[in-house]
Amino acid sequence: MKNLKILLVDDEEEFVITLAERLELRGLQARAALNGEAALQMIEADTPEIVILDVMMPGIGGFEVLRRIKKQHPQLPVILLTGRGSEKEGIKGMQLGAFDYLMKPLNIEELIKKMQEAIESHP
Repeated sequence: MKNLKILLVDDEEEFVITLAERLELRGLQARAALNGEAALQMIEADTPEIVILDVMMPGIGGFEVLRRIKKQHPQLPVILLTGRGSEKEGIKGMQLGAFDYLMKPLNIEELIKKMQEAIESHP
């Protein structure tokens, strides 16, 4: 899983930058987008191998970003993150095509395990 290209999408700047740094320390390539519009532009410019996407964001919300990703890149695995959400939100996201969802605060080892499962299930 080394050199895996990951796009992190979250409007909480400190959270997403810290998460990117922690993933890079593990040999992964993590880029960050602070909103849905930037994320969609980054995906078109240089498609990552996996997207970690926050559900609750101002502007284009996570579910709409997920819909657009799946329309343009149906094989691109997406894992949703939710801080204020519920299991119901996670289930809705999976119905829209997300691989899985995780609750914040995030366990980095659990995230890496989920990313590995998502990559293996999307050859």
